[in-house]
Amino acid sequence: MSALTRFLKKDRYKNLFLLTWLVLGLLQACFSELWDDEAYYWVYSRHMDWGYFDHPPMIALLIKIGYSIFHNELGVRLLIVLVNTLTLWITAKLIASKDNKLFYLLIGSMGAMQIGGILAVPDVPLIFFAAVYFWVYRNFVNEQTWKNTLLLGLSMALMFYSKYHGVLLVFFTLLSNVNLLKVFKFYVACIITTVLFFPHIYWQYTHGFPSLQYHLVDRNASSYDISYSLDYLGGQLLLFGPLLGWLILYYAFRSPITNSFERALKFCVIGVLSFFLLSTFKGRVEANWTVMLFTPVVILAHQAIVRKGWTQKWLIYTLPVTLLLVLVVRVYMVWNFLPGVEIRPEIHDNREWTSQVAARAQGRPVVFVNSYQRPSKYMFYTGQLSYSLNSRYARRSQYNFWDTETELWGKPVMVVFDPGTGIPVTDSLKTVHGTWDYYLQSDYYSYSLIQLKPALKTIRAKRGEHVNVILQPINDYHQPIRLDRTNEPVLGYGFTAKEAYFPPVKSTMTLERAVLRRLINLEVVMPEQPGKYQLKFSVFAGDLPPTHNSPVIPVIVEK
Repeated sequence: MSALTRFLKKDRYKNLFLLTWLVLGLLQACFSELWDDEAYYWVYSRHMDWGYFDHPPMIALLIKIGYSIFHNELGVRLLIVLVNTLTLWITAKLIASKDNKLFYLLIGSMGAMQIGGILAVPDVPLIFFAAVYFWVYRNFVNEQTWKNTLLLGLSMALMFYSKYHGVLLVFFTLLSNVNLLKVFKFYVACIITTVLFFPHIYWQYTHGFPSLQYHLVDRNASSYDISYSLDYLGGQLLLFGPLLGWLILYYAFRSPITNSFERALKFCVIGVLSFFLLSTFKGRVEANWTVMLFTPVVILAHQAIVRKGWTQKWLIYTLPVTLLLVLVVRVYMVWNFLPGVEIRPEIHDNREWTSQVAARAQGRPVVFVNSYQRPSKYMFYTGQLSYSLNSRYARRSQYNFWDTETELWGKPVMVVFDPGTGIPVTDSLKTVHGTWDYYLQSDYYSYSLIQLKPALKTIRAKRGEHVNVILQPINDYHQPIRLDRTNEPVLGYGFTAKEAYFPPVKSTMTLERAVLRRLINLEVVMPEQPGKYQLKFSVFAGDLPPTHNSPVIPVIVEK
């Protein structure tokens, strides 16, 4: 028997299974166009830093390494596919009562892991480092050596650098084993994690903790909608399915516990799922936020079936259907065999629409209004400079923190936006993804990195009352700003209330006067209708919409 045959047959074909998984992932990564968020994170990798508006920097690092090898979609996803395969290997190692056939059935029944495992998004490294964390934690519980202490601290830090949700796994692990609070080396591991994670904490501090503001405040809904909870529950069944997600989760819940490691797994599964279910009362929760439970769910479901002697027939009967569904999705990600049916249209025709825009831009940089996806795709597929200008009505993104604007000041640009935005229209451009208006601007100026820090955290006033708000102008460009002398930029403000948007109000305070002062005073007129509002201050630059230039100030208007 040859060495290759022995390798593939070793441990009941486990190596063959992992090799097949890896090859399929690499092929899928190579021939599928980038999803919107993948392109956005690719732009992350072009601006390496200790933190970003949405996420920690792990995804940017992995993309940068892979893209340095292959300058295409495969390069963006290369390390993602590798760590996804390693996740399966580690998960298999953590299963005590091994049944490889059952392991293959469980993995094959979870379609999201097969499809999503090739996407260059923070969830995949989070799943991987969560598996590493549980592996190290099991070793630490069994033997509290200095080596395991160091590895525990390192694994927690790497998990946090992947996505903040990893904190929940550590919390529920501690809840499952409060005796850890009596273990000196556990504190040492936590100190190691804190030291390693400190650069990101410092980045958050120097940037005003934007991630906390976005995830804990900006994403909250104004009122509860039962669809938030129902969508979340349905999403979990699909995430761990698509056909038997409910059964796999049931097995995980019913799994008998034999040691403190397995108790930690069950606490994490129940705790994380419950935490995000409760979070639906504050706003919409994405189904993928629980993906870090992949390893605990697989281990617990596997052990439940083995120890309780439950039948595997449902997994066997539904596996062909699940694999067929996965195959259809895999093919669709490469070939749009449903033209005219918009199912994730972002994954098709990106080279076509970006080349259409580039042809109309004729070498000008392109500024997309209120979209972080379009400039990211445009830069990836054309190699030309692009930027996202976010108005105060749209969500912020990492583009609000990059100083790309300084490269555009005073230069001719093409501003692309959806119809009805209010910007002067030079012409329209019909693309495979819709019709957009555009404006050819001879001298571009915008000032998204100017921050207006209010002295007031909240405002309570009478309707129509004039309130003086003290603001501290902060120049985050860290260089003298270039001013548009033709259309002098001024400050202003605007209110929003639930889904209602009120016309923005310009003041007479010019940006030039503001940045020369330590503090300024801006008069704000309260809305005429009583109620709760959100107030934002903005910079008005020429014909462009007012931008995000301040944190949100909650306002209560009384009768």
